[in-house]
Amino acid sequence: MTDIRYGIIGAGMMGHEHIRNIALIEGGRVTAVCDPDAGMRASAAHLAGDGCAVFTDHAALLGSGLCDALVIAAPNHLHHRILLDVLPADLPMLVEKPLCTTLADCEDVLARAHGRTAQIWVAMEYRYMPPVERLIRAVRSGATGDPRMIAIREHRFPFLKKVGDWNRFEAKTGGTLVEKCCHFFDLMRLIAEAEPVRVYASGGADVNFRDELYDGQRPDILDNAFVVVDFANGLRGMLDLCMFAEGSSWQEAIAVTGDRAGAEAFVPGPSRFSPDGKERHSEFVLSPRAGKRESREIIEVDAAILAVGDHHGSTFFQHRKFFEMIRDGGVAEVSLEDGLQAVRVGLAAEQSVKTGQAVALAPSAQIDRIMDVAGNAA
Repeated sequence: MTDIRYGIIGAGMMGHEHIRNIALIEGGRVTAVCDPDAGMRASAAHLAGDGCAVFTDHAALLGSGLCDALVIAAPNHLHHRILLDVLPADLPMLVEKPLCTTLADCEDVLARAHGRTAQIWVAMEYRYMPPVERLIRAVRSGATGDPRMIAIREHRFPFLKKVGDWNRFEAKTGGTLVEKCCHFFDLMRLIAEAEPVRVYASGGADVNFRDELYDGQRPDILDNAFVVVDFANGLRGMLDLCMFAEGSSWQEAIAVTGDRAGAEAFVPGPSRFSPDGKERHSEFVLSPRAGKRESREIIEVDAAILAVGDHHGSTFFQHRKFFEMIRDGGVAEVSLEDGLQAVRVGLAAEQSVKTGQAVALAPSAQIDRIMDVAGNAA
């Protein structure tokens, strides 16, 4: 097979990370980038290398015929509009999380995507962090017994500065618990193998960006929260988020506790935010009950892979699977429904913070109804 040619729609910080990771995939190359910002557009094209075409809008990129696959990494609030334009092209695409910023837009995308032959993969790369993959394998193998609790802690640096400051406002991000935390709600669903039925959250905007002002408006995104998610099979998940905790030893700590053992994955933050600027290995710990000795593993990731992204290698491993899917004709491991469900939990958590009330989630049969309507319309 000839090289797979990628078009990048949205050439900001995450778009650049995608370009660097695709460069490590033998047989993959970025042939076109699109972004309305001249500086980001030029920087991304330079990073992609000679012969990369540049576009100011995605319609022109789509019409160029230069791409075999698309990566959509534009700001969150633009995903829906872009997806409506690119879905008819029937090219394989990797769509950055969150799928969209509203449930209605997510449902619209699912309905309009019905009948496509090309795959759509939602970029939930945290699934592919090596220590998280190790934890999931342990749970699937029965090492923890029947999992009953999932606890995820992310103590990290604040949202970074982005072009147009779009990530300072709920209206453009969906809110912190959608923008940042849909990853974690996706992991909870994946591990629980069940659907969420109730969400309770408490959070605030207490430290970050208090002195910033944009067109007379102050940022309104949360910088800390606790979220509890109840699943249909009785399993409970808990998220502890703090976004003013740059000095944490581990950026993410993910624990699954069952009736036989507990399993934990510990993930360091990006090296550029560590005190010494150096990469650190992640760890996996299995702690059996009844006084048996715990086991601890160092999870090593190739330094070249760690160097091209801020997500502990997960962007590369996700891209490798996405490439293999296109090459071999497989199916997306992270579906549009997965993307919708993660947004659904995040939006419920945002609502719970505002109201102080638990939010009951509609049965997942609602998704089946959306697909049925789409199928009948087709």
